[in-house]
Amino acid sequence: MEKTLGIGVIGAGNISSAYMRLAPLFKGIEMRAVADLNAETAKARASEFGLRADTVEELLAADDIDIVVNLTIPAAHFEVSKRILEAGKHVYSEKPYVLSLEEGQELSRIAEARGLRIGSAPDTFLGGTHQLARHFIDEGTVGRIFSGTCFVQSPGMEMWHPNPDFFFQPGGGPVLDLGPYYISDLVQLLGPVKRVAAISGKARETRIITSEPRNGEEIPVKTPTTFHAIMQFESGAQIAYITSWDVWHHGHNNIELYGAEGTIYIPDPNFFGGELRMTRRGSFATAGLAWDHPFLSDNDKGRANYRAAGLADMAIAIAEGRPHRCNDSFALHVVDVMMSILRSGETGEFVEITTTCERPAALGPEEARALLA
Repeated sequence: MEKTLGIGVIGAGNISSAYMRLAPLFKGIEMRAVADLNAETAKARASEFGLRADTVEELLAADDIDIVVNLTIPAAHFEVSKRILEAGKHVYSEKPYVLSLEEGQELSRIAEARGLRIGSAPDTFLGGTHQLARHFIDEGTVGRIFSGTCFVQSPGMEMWHPNPDFFFQPGGGPVLDLGPYYISDLVQLLGPVKRVAAISGKARETRIITSEPRNGEEIPVKTPTTFHAIMQFESGAQIAYITSWDVWHHGHNNIELYGAEGTIYIPDPNFFGGELRMTRRGSFATAGLAWDHPFLSDNDKGRANYRAAGLADMAIAIAEGRPHRCNDSFALHVVDVMMSILRSGETGEFVEITTTCERPAALGPEEARALLA
């Protein structure tokens, strides 16, 4: 008999609706309650999805909640996750799950002492496109990956987010906000990072919100919004990573990986699907690019969206006694890489990465199907 773990959510903001809407796709988890510092916000979200609205204290004490999903703002992730663990519950956090190595190490100590698990978004690297790229790399189809590029650039967040202030404060910025998607994908494809170097800056000291309901309001920019970085991986691969909220338009592919026998073009790892392209010795390949992976299927407004896959994998892994893919060791290494990029951007010096991790187990078509309800 399969075990189903009860899921509670702390933080009823924008991202919570995606978790609640997509969680029923998966085995092993059942959304049951939501809490927020704003009780009315929690009640509205609970009503929308047929859940129970709790206070934070009630949710942490609830006997029917096994895993708490921490969807608070990044600056609050550590304290909230610590409370969740101290309440005797597993925690799955939105990214980045901490903002320093010390915070992550403390959470890991608490979890280990209590026999609990920590998981962290993003789980988009479990998507069919990214797992197909993993398959080709593991099979040596394009030879050893020795270099590549990674671009994520846009004009900013104030054009669509209703309350974009925290994106431009310390703890925000494009590295910490978008970096988890890109760096997680690169680490699951290439392995851990050895050292980084970066330069950073910002185009403006203030931003004008153009989204509703605060259209026209000016907010300060207190963190860098453009980074040019180099990541050297333990495998020897060298990846140029450029991320910015100061770019109106560009023509770069999201990720290009260059191997001794060819090139892999990987789409935006902010999403589960997209088109994978590959060349072998300069000629585009077509054979093998059609893959029967369930996380390639368009299921959400014309795109593949399987958010909560990492949460479900964690719940099933707990029941089966195996490691889960979006684990704290992997997530902490990604945090270490991001914080090192920030530090290098301030000092202009190479920064050695002090953590390492195992690549998460690949999620092929059959393993992915096993997660689906």
